[in-house]
Amino acid sequence: MSYQVAFVSLGCAKNLVNTEQMMALCRDAGFAVTADPEGADVAVLNTCGFIDSAKSEAIDHILELAELKSRGKLKKLLLTGCLSQRYPDDIRTELPEVDGMLGTGSYTDVVTAVNQLMAGGRPEYFGDIHHTYEDGARMVTTPPYTAYLKIAEGCSNGCAFCVIPRLRGRYRSRSMAALLAEAEGLARRGVKELIVIAQDITRYGWDLKDGASLAKLLTQLCKLPFHWVRLHYLYPEAVTDELIQVIAREKKIVHYLDIPIQHANDGILKAMRRRSTKAEIIALFEKLRAAMPDVVIRTSLICGLPGEGEAEFEELCEFLREQKLQRAGVFQFSPEEGTLAAAMKDQVDPGTAARRVELVVDLQSRIMDEYNESRLGSCVEVLCEGFDQSEGCYVGRTYADSVDIDGRVLFTAAGLIPAGEFVWVRLTGVSDGDLTGEIEE
Repeated sequence: MSYQVAFVSLGCAKNLVNTEQMMALCRDAGFAVTADPEGADVAVLNTCGFIDSAKSEAIDHILELAELKSRGKLKKLLLTGCLSQRYPDDIRTELPEVDGMLGTGSYTDVVTAVNQLMAGGRPEYFGDIHHTYEDGARMVTTPPYTAYLKIAEGCSNGCAFCVIPRLRGRYRSRSMAALLAEAEGLARRGVKELIVIAQDITRYGWDLKDGASLAKLLTQLCKLPFHWVRLHYLYPEAVTDELIQVIAREKKIVHYLDIPIQHANDGILKAMRRRSTKAEIIALFEKLRAAMPDVVIRTSLICGLPGEGEAEFEELCEFLREQKLQRAGVFQFSPEEGTLAAAMKDQVDPGTAARRVELVVDLQSRIMDEYNESRLGSCVEVLCEGFDQSEGCYVGRTYADSVDIDGRVLFTAAGLIPAGEFVWVRLTGVSDGDLTGEIEE
């Protein structure tokens, strides 16, 4: 029987790859795969359940899909991903609109679950989260010029604030052979920007014990006809000299490094169970800048971890003023049940933590503005992402801007510029955090 199955993916790019794998399984089973739940037989909602905001977003989507069901515009709702893995009992009792669930260890059961749903069943599959099949085909949903390559699943770092190891299992690398085969397929499809992702890409290969490493993988990926290779996320303590040399040497690897440090006070870093000190982080940044003077460093920061007083917070701010990191995601501490940090003493008042987030965002906005101003007058390579009717110009990204999280370049051109083409743009101004310019013929 052929059913129409709609997919909605929430959360991170790693989750999107799992969605794309489920889509391919349904396509290969003969189902009609769509992105529009209205009129579908089954909607598959692949959720994030990492922090409160992600959980709220997932619940909002569940209720929206339930409304479609109540109006006869959708028959069944299948919940997958981190929320179902984390809260199966709560979902059963509080969200009767959900007709079936797959845990993070059971993406490959999606076809069986759809068939059971349409036969009147209420399927629930919760497989082993430490042993999942990650090499399956994908229906790539990103624009044809950009795609993700997920090189590992899970995490074994054990940060005190993070629940991901409990949701995704221990760290496990995919084989280099499987990754290179998948990358070759993406290159044949015309992908120009390959974004290498995992919860921690720097530990790639350590568990395989066959000599594989991120440095070796990147060397091989750069032999394929990609224009840009972008890296998310590199944990500071695992960035080796060999890796720095490869990133600096290989012209295709963009000098944009996403290195989540989370804080800059040694006491808070220790409480977080992070493995780097402030001095070690500073030394790493100095080494990266020496090897790549144009490097753009993005990081993630948490404000309000238990024990963070005004002195610890001010130390973080002073660190940011000195280091002038061009990109940062700033998050308020979320006391996730089951984590060490949730049970710590000296919890910070949420209002205080929220105020600190605002202060860091303001600080970082000024740093980003300074960086943008410093680029004016220069000619930069831009990946065109199409013509924006609302802006009345073309939009694109430089090497310093990753998909969906950083700024854009708004530029004018006399001729037609296809999406996915690389062009050179002279930067002439700044507009609400975005850069503006004109194509350099």
